Amino acid sequence: MNTAINFLTLYVFFALVFFGGRFIAPALLEQSLGPLVVGYFLVTMAVAAYADLTHDLTDEAQWGTLEQLSMSPIGFTWVVVIKTVVNLAGTFLMGVVLLALMIVTTGVSLSIPPLTIAVVGGLTLVPVVGLGFLFGGGALLFNQLGKVFSLVQLSFFGLLALPVQDVPALKFLPLALGSHLLREVTVDRVALWDLPLVDMGILGLTATAYATLGLIVFRFAASKARERGELGHY
Repeated sequence: MNTAINFLTLYVFFALVFFGGRFIAPALLEQSLGPLVVGYFLVTMAVAAYADLTHDLTDEAQWGTLEQLSMSPIGFTWVVVIKTVVNLAGTFLMGVVLLALMIVTTGVSLSIPPLTIAVVGGLTLVPVVGLGFLFGGGALLFNQLGKVFSLVQLSFFGLLALPVQDVPALKFLPLALGSHLLREVTVDRVALWDLPLVDMGILGLTATAYATLGLIVFRFAASKARERGELGHY
């Protein structure tokens, strides 16, 4: 029920932005409609992927069930990783449905090759999951850290708009390069095999780096929290 309400809220908010923009500045909206749809699609998935992970951890900590998960035969970290993968798949499915509705609502013409969207979109979201593990792990040790979760989510909007073509170093930040490549695929209709090989390499490298860093921090934090007996007392 909550998922349906959240989905409806996301769509209604987009519809308000679209119809309001068409009334106030139709020419400007027409020029930026494609990037707007793609950006909204990506940021909703990023926020959902990050929030699902961090909120699941803090909720289970508050309920006192993290201690039970830590006794799983496959290990606490793997339990969380599996749950995250399942949540991410659900988030991606929700994002695709939302994207379809936005296309129907706006009438914008976008190229949506499934394989390319899955590859580029997946690699773009992995660093966000890495951040979720990093801050979620930190919250296991420092309860007050949970208050910065919303600030991190707000930063996603800025990351999507970074000028990676003008400042190449920005390509190593989460979401920045991925959002640029998704716009090239969907708006400019560039095929997956025509995307710059260097950019795809950077996208894969950043996905691996952020995911690895997040998991290392999370495993360390979970181990320390277990030693202190804090997994069941958040």
